[in-house]
Formats: sequence, C-alpha cells, structure tokens
Amino acid sequence: MENHKVQKQGNVVLIACILFNLIIQVLYIWSLLKVEMMSEAQGGWGWTSQQAGLPYTLVLIFFAVGVLIGGRVQDKIGPRRVATVGGVMVGLGMVLSGLVGENPVGVAIAFGVITGLGIGFGYGSVLPASMKWFHPSKKGLIGGLVLGGFGLATIHYAFTASALLDAFGIENTMLYIGIAVAVLSALVAQFVKNPPPGYVPAVPKSVKDSAITTKTAIDFKWREMLKTKRFYYMFVLFIFSASMGLMILGNQAKIAHLQAGISNAVFLMSIAAIMNAAGRILGGSLSDKIGRNNTLFIAIILQMLNMIGFIFYNNPVTITLGFILVGLCFGTFLAVFPALTADQYGLKNYGVNYGIVYLAYGFAGIVAPVIADYFFDLAGSFTTTYIICAVMMAFMIGLNLLLKREISKQLLR
Repeated sequence: MENHKVQKQGNVVLIACILFNLIIQVLYIWSLLKVEMMSEAQGGWGWTSQQAGLPYTLVLIFFAVGVLIGGRVQDKIGPRRVATVGGVMVGLGMVLSGLVGENPVGVAIAFGVITGLGIGFGYGSVLPASMKWFHPSKKGLIGGLVLGGFGLATIHYAFTASALLDAFGIENTMLYIGIAVAVLSALVAQFVKNPPPGYVPAVPKSVKDSAITTKTAIDFKWREMLKTKRFYYMFVLFIFSASMGLMILGNQAKIAHLQAGISNAVFLMSIAAIMNAAGRILGGSLSDKIGRNNTLFIAIILQMLNMIGFIFYNNPVTITLGFILVGLCFGTFLAVFPALTADQYGLKNYGVNYGIVYLAYGFAGIVAPVIADYFFDLAGSFTTTYIICAVMMAFMIGLNLLLKREISKQLLR
C-alpha cells in the first residue's frame, strides 16, 4: 500500500515534468521571430539570414552544454533546485533579448547563451527524475511523454508569439513571454523530485512480453561509458538525426512561404509540433516493444525518403505532409536516444551520462543551421539542404547496423 502511495507521487512528478517542458521550450518559436527579424517592413529588423540564425545556433549549443551541467548537478543535489534555476534563466534570457532589441550581439548572448543554458538545466533535470519513478521497461514511454511536452510547446507558443508579434512587436513579445516563463516554470519545478531512497517501481504485468531486456546491475560512470564503442555510434547517430531536424524545423516558416506560398505558417508549425510530440510518445513506446534499433531503422528510412520528397513539394498539401513526417520522425529520434542511453548505461548516473550523449545535439546546433542558412543565402532555396539531409539519413542506416551489432555483442558477454 505504501509503495502504491509513492507511485501516485510519481504520477504527479511525471505531470509536473511534462508541464515544465511545455513552459520552457521556446526554441521552435524562433522560426517565427526569425521571419520578423529579417523583414524589411516597418517593425522588422532587416537582419540577414545568418544574423538571425546566430542566436538559434548558440541556443542549441548552450542547450546541450546546459543538459550536461544540469544533469551532473541534479545527480548530486536533486532535480528541483536545478529545474527552478533553469526555468528562471530561460525567462531571463527572453526578457533581456527583448530589452537589447535590434543588437545582434546582445540577442545572441541573451537568447543564445542564457536561455540556452536554462533550457538545458531544466531538460537535464526533468528527464532523469521522471524515469526513476517507473519500471525500466517503460523508459521509452516515460521519456517520450516528458519529451512530448517539449514538442507540444510549439503549438501554444506559435499562436501566442504570432498574436503578440502582431500586437506588440518583436521586443515586447520576447519580454512578455520571458516574464511568463520565469514565473510559471519556477512554480511547476517545485513538484519535480526524485523518488525516496529504496523505492522500487512496481513491475508491469506485461513486462514478460517486453522486447527490452533489463539489466538492473548496469550503472556506468561517464568515464566507463566513453570507453565503449556503442557510445560513439550513438553519438554520431544523434548528431545526424538532430542536424536533419534542426535544418528543417528551424526554417519551417521560410520553407512554407518559399515553396508553397504560405504567408502565415502558424497552423503548419502547430501540425508539425503535434507530430513531433506524437513521435516522441509513439516512438518511445514502440521502442519499448520492438527495440530501439528497429525503431530507429523505421524512422531513418521514412525521413530519408521524405527529404528527397521535399525537393518536389511545392503546394500546401505536400508541404504539410512533409512537415508531418519531419515532426514524427524527429520526435522518434529524440525519444529513442534517452531510453537507449538508460538501457546501456543505467539510471544511477543518467544525468551526466545523457548530458554527454546530448552534446551531440549541440554539435548539430553548430553545423546544421549554419549549413541551411549558408546555402539559402547562396542559392535562394533549400534544395541543397534537403540533399544533405537525405545523405545523412543514408549514413545513419549503416551506423545503426553497427550499433545494433555492438549491442548484441554486449548482451552475449
């Protein structure tokens, strides 16, 4: 009975973690802000694509760094305080971005560095905290639900940011969103905590049917993790999968306008966000049943074909279908890697271990947006970007085969 009461607390923590991610995920609204920053019309800043892309590149880098730092710190002092600081930093960075206005360096520091670190602190706290409350056979599902909040945030922020931009302009939009994020995230973070010492999650009735073999004795320290081959396969796979998503999702509004004549991409961004969240939940759950590698194979092949298709998508219907697949597959990628890290290296040091794995997202953040912006400024289209993404997906097929073989060898030892 006591364990049942504790499990109910776990459900509260899970809901808090999902809500927290819904609040702090301000990354994908940059696509809307970027269009306004590049606009020559009244109220726009007239920035180049590369100027408007720099804060986005930096936020992705420092997001990844923040996951590593936040994950390591929360392993030692618990997730509540780290999540609180992270949420406040996200809001502070947005507020400062609004205050510095058209200054490219100021926005790059405020949004790119401060907000990026804050998102990383929060993300690096809620993911391990949520997983520790539930049986290991549900790692994919729980991780997917928490990350689903990250994906769904784009929906409410897309509509909110669009309305604020129309009414108050770029500076005030960032200012108002920042204040709301700081206050709400700090409140929700108080419910994010680890289970009590000695807590053992209940074993689901269906666990015997699970395709995931759980080894509860596995608890790698980060130095031990870095000595394994499978870590490097995972790391490069993560870089490629993240690069593809960041190149496309970071330019949704511009792609929609250029290729399909869609002037207001809020609805399209919302659909992509829903599918992104669905991919994290469905992909994580599917990976619990058929295995992480098999789920990756499905997502990789679908995304490779979709990238080739993007070259020819030239109307609202095909563009919408393309973004649905981008969101679904990208969400799946982001759900599989946290669960895969927990499978291979355990939950005891999960914060720092996944923080290191997540640095791959930061590497992708350095390269991917710059590549997309460079080729767009050079040719005025994203065709080269689509080809690069398709080639990366082809490489991922081979890497995933190598990773699957390495994991199989490990299970036989």
